[in-house]
Amino acid sequence: MSIMTVAHSGATGALRAINPLQDVFLFGIRLWLANVFFLSGLTKIKSWDTTLMLFEYEYSVPIIPFELAAYLSTAAELAIPVFLVFGLLTRLNVLALFVLNIVAAISYADISPAGEKDHIIWGLMAGVLFLYGPGRVAVDWLIERKWLAPKKD
Repeated sequence: MSIMTVAHSGATGALRAINPLQDVFLFGIRLWLANVFFLSGLTKIKSWDTTLMLFEYEYSVPIIPFELAAYLSTAAELAIPVFLVFGLLTRLNVLALFVLNIVAAISYADISPAGEKDHIIWGLMAGVLFLYGPGRVAVDWLIERKWLAPKKD
């Protein structure tokens, strides 16, 4: 047996052993993003007058009126995390969070460098979920496996 065969066998075995950790990792990302955005939504509804004032005077949300922006972002921050926790319509929901994240980052002129880094990290996490999907600990995976997989005769 050559050294390359042994190395290949070892690498294949190692990859097979850590493969289940991918699902744990993707689930962890979903929970992290859900927590961040849900807490942000709760903060907005706790002090709605302040939220409206911030959207009117601090955030420069383009195109839409500030009231609509406040309602839409709050609704998204409260609803999308629920979908993420269950892994339902994950790619669509992380795409929406990605857009919300970008708009939030560019709309607030006084964002600190630390806040900027947070938004970059959240964007990268959303990108991972968009590209790799929610993993096997998700309703999406069950739906795909049970109803969308090709039937074998």
